[in-house]
Amino acid sequence: MDSKYDHITTEIIQSSVQAAADEMFAAMRRTAMSAIIYEVLDMGTGITDAHGELAGSGAGIPTFVGMLDKAVRRIRSRFGSTDQNASSQPHYHVINPGDVFAVNDPYQGGVTHLNDIILARPVFAGSRMVAWTANAAHWNDVGGCMPGSMSTDATDIFQEGLTLPAIKLFRNDRPVSSVMDLLAANSRMPDFLFGDLWAGVAALRVGERRIHELISRYGADAFTHALEKYQEYGEQVSLKALSGLPPDRFAMKEEQDNGQVFEVTVTITPEKFEVDLRHNPPQDSGPYNLSLDGTTVAAQMVFKSVTSPQGVCNGGTFRPLRVLTRPGTIFEPLHPAAMGFYYETRIRLLDLIWKALATRMPDRLPAGHFGSICGTMIGGIHPDTGRQYSVIEPEMGGWGGSSRGDGNGAQFSACHGETYNCPAEITEMRNGIVVRQYALNPEPGGDGQHRGGRGVVIDYQIRSPEAWLTAAYTRASVPPWPLRGGEHGTANRICILRHDGGIEHHTQITGLPLTTGDVVRIITANGAGWGSPRRRDPGKIADDLRDGYVTPDHAGHVYGYESRLLSEKL
Repeated sequence: MDSKYDHITTEIIQSSVQAAADEMFAAMRRTAMSAIIYEVLDMGTGITDAHGELAGSGAGIPTFVGMLDKAVRRIRSRFGSTDQNASSQPHYHVINPGDVFAVNDPYQGGVTHLNDIILARPVFAGSRMVAWTANAAHWNDVGGCMPGSMSTDATDIFQEGLTLPAIKLFRNDRPVSSVMDLLAANSRMPDFLFGDLWAGVAALRVGERRIHELISRYGADAFTHALEKYQEYGEQVSLKALSGLPPDRFAMKEEQDNGQVFEVTVTITPEKFEVDLRHNPPQDSGPYNLSLDGTTVAAQMVFKSVTSPQGVCNGGTFRPLRVLTRPGTIFEPLHPAAMGFYYETRIRLLDLIWKALATRMPDRLPAGHFGSICGTMIGGIHPDTGRQYSVIEPEMGGWGGSSRGDGNGAQFSACHGETYNCPAEITEMRNGIVVRQYALNPEPGGDGQHRGGRGVVIDYQIRSPEAWLTAAYTRASVPPWPLRGGEHGTANRICILRHDGGIEHHTQITGLPLTTGDVVRIITANGAGWGSPRRRDPGKIADDLRDGYVTPDHAGHVYGYESRLLSEKL
């Protein structure tokens, strides 16, 4: 270690940067206007070094945190100079103190889809840039052909809303009025848009203030040195974890709900973790494409899960990771491919990589979970206030059993981290919808020595005479995969119970008309089982019967006993 900087000071700075990122998260949560942000926590906050390498992150969605460094690097490359007196560039192409940048273009650093807006702010010590504060959050509506800016029918990104290819939103701490006017003119819910925008800006300023305090106390050189050493430490932790994994090559193919086959090859050595995705289908003609950066984020999540899930996570952590793709495929689409439902392809990819490793390491990783974001959007006019509303939320489901025990029930997907369901009271008050049911999924499936956790059943009753539903679920035809002789999980789906007695079933739908009295019933999958059901502990079978997870007849079939023998066993 450089003797110029003592170890304790370096660690204090590193921990303080993490604390600042957490404080940014709290500030954004407390000031956001949309429930998707302040209740569901569909957001992420972070701090990068001057070059855009992640140095600290708040809670929320891990994949959103994984967006921030990529967005900052794109902003740096687009705007380039930090010399405020640079004569060769227009003022708006210079990065200055007090600037705030915005980007949502998946082809230009936005990573995901147009609804997810990344805000970033450079932090200076005098004339020297030392860091960036950044956050990402889902905004309710950014224009496009459908309310909510998402349509399963979209064929290019122009139909999905307003594109922000890394623009300057604030200059000298003042909003650029023309840009603000443009944002307002392209949203069906501009009040929510500005409420969430200002929450993001407040979070950026909180992070900047904490960094300035650190620099005032320890100096800019000590601050940048601490971030450099933290990156090096992150890399060392990953390399040590890789050295403890079996060097091997893991290949997997899996058919998707639409009949396409995705495939991956993972190569693990003590020095690298390589994910090869070059042999995959052409880019989708609809909105199910995943940007190259989004593909990288999915690989990063699996990499972190199998190396050091509880340890440090920063830019250095992922230096041993290599992701190989081919332009023009679903995992590296070419502009202007649509991206609205990228997240279903992302979780399909994450689950595919997970499955490739789990089938060879079943004692280390669990069986398949419900494996869908189950993004659900219900909108209309609030029957009491007359204002437009939009329910936007991911849903919970069942996780797979593992060598350690049963899978967890009613949890968010592997992509969502510290995310929460929106309370029924908030949904009813803010959106004028009645939550008639919120229960565990009772249907059989996912049995095993350690069974999968249960999904959920949610009933939303519509009160508006004119409302709509947009949703895209996967794992609707191909159920969650088991391990070691367990049984498959169940399927994700939506059932519409019409006020006149009609029943409809959907998994992919855009703008489905709803009216007063209709019920949207969401059913998410039970996770898959681990190990043969016949090896299940008799005491747990009794619990399954008591909790209604299986009926006596079903238990006798699954666990291999006749009714009389089952009674004796219990």
